[in-house]
Amino acid sequence: MVQDKNTDAVRINARKTDAFDLFNFQHYIGPNPYLNTGALVFDFARTEPWRSLALEDYIEVIGDRYPRLSDESYDSHAQLFARTVSEVNKLDMDLHLDHWSIQPNGRYTRIAVQSLHADTTRSVVYFIWDWFEAITRDDDIEFEEQLRGLQRKFRQSAYGGPTIYALLRTAYKKGIPTFHIWEERLTQYGYGKKQIRGVATTFDRDSHLDSDFTTRKDDCKEFLKILGFPVPKGDIVFSAKEALKLAKEIGYPVAIKPVVGHKGIGVTADIRDEDDLEAAYWRAVKAIPGNEPIRIIVEKSIRGKDYRLLCVNGKFVAATERRPALVVGDGYSTIDELIEKENRKPARLDTPTSPMSKIQRDEAMERYLEEQGLSLDSVIDRDQTIYLRKVANLSAGGVSINATHNVHPDNIILAQDVAQHFRLVCLGIDVISENLAQSWKESEFAILEINAAPGILMHLNPAVGESVDVPAYILETFFSTNDDARIPIITFNQISVKELQETIDHILLQNPNWTIGAVCRGGVFVNRSEKFLHQNYNSNVYTLLRNPKLDLLIAEYQHDILEQEGMFYERSNLVVLNNPTETEMILMRDVFENSTVVIRKGDNISIHRQGLIEEYKLGEDEPLTRVYLKEISTIL
Repeated sequence: MVQDKNTDAVRINARKTDAFDLFNFQHYIGPNPYLNTGALVFDFARTEPWRSLALEDYIEVIGDRYPRLSDESYDSHAQLFARTVSEVNKLDMDLHLDHWSIQPNGRYTRIAVQSLHADTTRSVVYFIWDWFEAITRDDDIEFEEQLRGLQRKFRQSAYGGPTIYALLRTAYKKGIPTFHIWEERLTQYGYGKKQIRGVATTFDRDSHLDSDFTTRKDDCKEFLKILGFPVPKGDIVFSAKEALKLAKEIGYPVAIKPVVGHKGIGVTADIRDEDDLEAAYWRAVKAIPGNEPIRIIVEKSIRGKDYRLLCVNGKFVAATERRPALVVGDGYSTIDELIEKENRKPARLDTPTSPMSKIQRDEAMERYLEEQGLSLDSVIDRDQTIYLRKVANLSAGGVSINATHNVHPDNIILAQDVAQHFRLVCLGIDVISENLAQSWKESEFAILEINAAPGILMHLNPAVGESVDVPAYILETFFSTNDDARIPIITFNQISVKELQETIDHILLQNPNWTIGAVCRGGVFVNRSEKFLHQNYNSNVYTLLRNPKLDLLIAEYQHDILEQEGMFYERSNLVVLNNPTETEMILMRDVFENSTVVIRKGDNISIHRQGLIEEYKLGEDEPLTRVYLKEISTIL
């Protein structure tokens, strides 16, 4: 508990020498009394005023790392602490975590910062606490190293994958509600019957048969051939001996890859002799999942540049050239040192928003360097470019270049023709071409493979060139506006089971085919059928909004639930407040512009609707239900 009486020092978590203390941590998944977003809330206090430095001393040090913070004004150490947490919480990755608030309360201040992943945000808060204490003692901290650790923590969370995070951020900006389904390891966009569920760029609207078909590279290649599209000559082999024989028949150079695979793992291109082929064969075998048989594709290696063509909902939206990892000589550093220097660049932080991954060292790299008469210890001339791989694998450090505006119309038609044969929201088509600006009909061009779950960061944040907002294309496939992602929601601050059932019956009379989910402290219902009531209140709301048949939600949020758990969802279409507490008044905060709010205080009724307020008194023995049941028809 927080001690409110005036003592020399209040310490909850602080060490004896600490100037500041933090305590009473609470994470909210959604709107709460302090912010209308998910948030980490905690209390901040100074242990003894004489231990801390002047506010300007902290601003000076923090401003060296974050100059924009030194341009702002602060009224207290707590305000500076909250602002610093909010800034660092973006992790130098431009995360969409901009909101924060403070509420002074005597000896301590309650701070709230917008949060997506609770563990990461809590770690950020403790890191800033350590930073403030280090400034107090005039000590240094390993700031960059600790920041990298925080980035890794977020990267490893359910929200940290580049494609997943890009979609989450775009949904947030568009006002499309999202939440993570932990049991299924999926993300849900939208509520009830308006929902879409998926992982990365794979969605429940996709055909699982078509998705599986794209992983069978041999069958898929044959299908493309039947359609008349250019594919490299080749076949499947089951042993190194067969691979050598086939390569001799079709002629070197050849490429080799496992039939089942992803992200370019086990793929080797431009193989020119038997020794290289045998080594590449075993690399491909090693990349095959343990439950899959050994089946390797050997095919003619086509000269040209590596491109990814991306289609969304059967339409071409982006093209990216992918170049293998490379280094540029400075005349004195070894290739290994150049790689190390390249990997320290901000663009290679390996975060959900960085345009390039770190360059990976492995046997394939060393072998390719040997082919060029080089090794990791070689020093190359100033401005000399050395490619480190044959394959343009972005996850191993390759470079992405936007090529969307340089694609010949024939190549766009080809991509769309391929995509429209698959019931898949997103389809990546890997091609090789000397120049995408030339028609595939008139130049050396081949489709290498197609992918049912393509990554989108290479298009959204290429290393070179303009961004293509692929997440917007994807989400607009399902939701033209944010209204398309929402079902009507009615929120009460208090409602009995009897009143809840009356409300359900009233709505079903007007909409007999609807599925209505309802929850209050006394029970959970789908229409009039009572369901299991979970002791964690928001778990009940979650399961209702997860229901793909749900047409409407009715929920009760009382004072204690708002304080302890916050709300699961954002915004309501109708809010009914019956003698609300100050905390329960936040239900009025989270509404749409065209929503209706009914407030009862004693016998007085006020109805807020589209900027107008109507006030009157309840009649003798007139129930509140009579008021709000009339208003329900206005939102349906």
